[in-house]
Amino acid sequence: MNLSDSRTPRQADESETPTPARRPLARMSAAEAVLAELRAEIESGAVLVGAKLPSEAALAARYGVSRSVVREALRSCAALGLTETHTGKGTFVVSGRVSGDLVLGRYSARDLTEARPHIEVPAAGLAAIRRSEEDLATLQDIVSDMFLEDDPAVWVALDAMFHGLIARASGNKVFESVVADLREALSHQSETLNLVADRKSASDVEHRKILTAIESGSAELASTAMAEHLDAVNAALGTLTNR
Repeated sequence: MNLSDSRTPRQADESETPTPARRPLARMSAAEAVLAELRAEIESGAVLVGAKLPSEAALAARYGVSRSVVREALRSCAALGLTETHTGKGTFVVSGRVSGDLVLGRYSARDLTEARPHIEVPAAGLAAIRRSEEDLATLQDIVSDMFLEDDPAVWVALDAMFHGLIARASGNKVFESVVADLREALSHQSETLNLVADRKSASDVEHRKILTAIESGSAELASTAMAEHLDAVNAALGTLTNR
């Protein structure tokens, strides 16, 4: 099965012979499609707990995608608690069902859910008051780029930059340091939510709202916008085990 690395399929030339209809993947990114296939195989029992998955190269050849797409899908598979990757040994199935909590390196989704409101909500409020014009211009550029970005990995990096810059703009070194420490876990969570819960478009809108509040200079509006964003993320997390 060739899934391609593109979110939308190449449009056929009118002179080409129509191809037979197949299961629709047009609205999925390649990584979404690979993750969906792997998850279905594991949850159905087609691939048993304890089994070793094929190598990245073999999976890339099977699905007709790049190895970077396979790595993205495997990271989300691991975050869902279905697999574990051991350096030099490969990726193994460790559960036949999605975990009740995402595995995000040193932290879990529950850790982030409990901590972020106490860090990023007040940080956004302070950023609205203390941000510099340079901070604001950079945030504006990041949000604009996120709306236009089609590469999932680049979008996730921009997402991490957005939250990190707000923490820095707060002028509070503790907030800045903590958010920087959480960056890897936040990136894994964001990547998985985009693949499994299709969060990108909603996140773009929420980020724009946070930016607008920071632009206004209102600590109350900025704090509220960040709180609403985190609530939406938490709601999406709650749907993962039911998909």
